[in-house]
Amino acid sequence: MPAGNKLAWWSPDPRGVIPLDGLVVHRSLRASCRKFEIRVDTAFPDVISACAGQPRRGGWIDRRIKAAYSRLYEMGWAHSVEAWEPEGGLAGGLYGVLIGGFFAGESMFYRRRDASKVALVALVERMRAGGGRLLDVQWVTPHLTSLGAIGVARERYLELLEEALSVPPVSLT
Repeated sequence: MPAGNKLAWWSPDPRGVIPLDGLVVHRSLRASCRKFEIRVDTAFPDVISACAGQPRRGGWIDRRIKAAYSRLYEMGWAHSVEAWEPEGGLAGGLYGVLIGGFFAGESMFYRRRDASKVALVALVERMRAGGGRLLDVQWVTPHLTSLGAIGVARERYLELLEEALSVPPVSLT
């Protein structure tokens, strides 16, 4: 989060993660998954801009964050997972950084009900299929808890991170 003219760095303890075998997909979310087409990395600039435009207390996605993540995207490190409406509109999505079997989620947005959650379901499915190990969601919020997020103590998190970074890169496509 920008604090004045400085960028703050957060490392919560416990750290929020969604175990890849612990994502909670209720019946209504499963139905929503059938309403959207999932694409990966087809609209990264739109996803990050939409995330920045979401009204939230302490918004942190300013031009510097956009520039940094856009550069990471150009280098192949940052990725977006997008939920598209059948008519072609971008309904929701998320972005973050993928290294080996580790995905560090940065932000999500939605324009249609459940669209960001559908993108999350797709991300977890692709990570599981590709041998992913760790999905970092930073914080354990009530919303993320409802999706299966848990808090992991820093020492254990660092062990999981080391393991996830040691596996071959996961493909999200």
